Amino acid sequence: MGIRRYRPTSAGRRFQTVSDFANITAEQPHKPLVVGMRKSGGRNNQGRVTSWQRGGGVRRLYRIIDFKRDKLGVQAKVETIEYDPNRSSRIALLKYIDGHRSYIIAPEGLKVNDSVTSGPGSDIKVGNALPLKEIPLGSIIHNVELKPGQGGKLVRGAGTQAQLIAKDPKYAQVKLSSGVVRLIPITCMATIGQVSNAEHENISIGKAGRNRWKGKKPHVRGVVMNPIDHPLGGGEGRSSGGRPPCSPWGKPEGVKTRKNQRTEKYIVKKRK
Repeated sequence: MGIRRYRPTSAGRRFQTVSDFANITAEQPHKPLVVGMRKSGGRNNQGRVTSWQRGGGVRRLYRIIDFKRDKLGVQAKVETIEYDPNRSSRIALLKYIDGHRSYIIAPEGLKVNDSVTSGPGSDIKVGNALPLKEIPLGSIIHNVELKPGQGGKLVRGAGTQAQLIAKDPKYAQVKLSSGVVRLIPITCMATIGQVSNAEHENISIGKAGRNRWKGKKPHVRGVVMNPIDHPLGGGEGRSSGGRPPCSPWGKPEGVKTRKNQRTEKYIVKKRK
């Protein structure tokens, strides 16, 4: 995969880049695995805006992804590699030998007509899902469960990967892309390989309108607001705020906010 650049026919086109979509093999999704999706516009169930700078955007259909990989021991063949507007990675449509179809996150290197399986005893090859206890140390993995049978929660974004670095009878130590080393129960499932579309982080949006297609509205700086709306607002003329950067509710930027003591014991090494 690569990145395609446009000729600078306008100011918006000058720095705009897109994925070349060279590995996409189907234009339309598999209809039984597609459902409609409503947008919230950043509003809660009472109609109040609780997430700022959200709204609009193009309509999308949601592709149902199999994060659990719970058809154990049943061989499947990759039918198509497809684009998913709801995530940064590519997705792969699997057809099992019993006729069942499902979508999975496509790992780097997975191609049409490749065979994949899931469950104990599967081969150590790209696209296969196994329990952590059966995966060799040093292997690159993605779509990692946090609880057995829950479905993959970690390492699902484009180009991300984790590495299995240690195992004991109860837990495995997994090093995530952020540098965090985390304890995960050894019976949890993970998929071999790195997530596809690693070039995603190098794409240049190019113009403000492209962010509006995604449903992202303009972000207003705190220093240009009134003092009633933001702690950095107000002042005569242009001012720098007069205090360190903070949120509209006074929370300082760069300060640790993680307070989940229940899962703190599973983090062996933090980011820094």
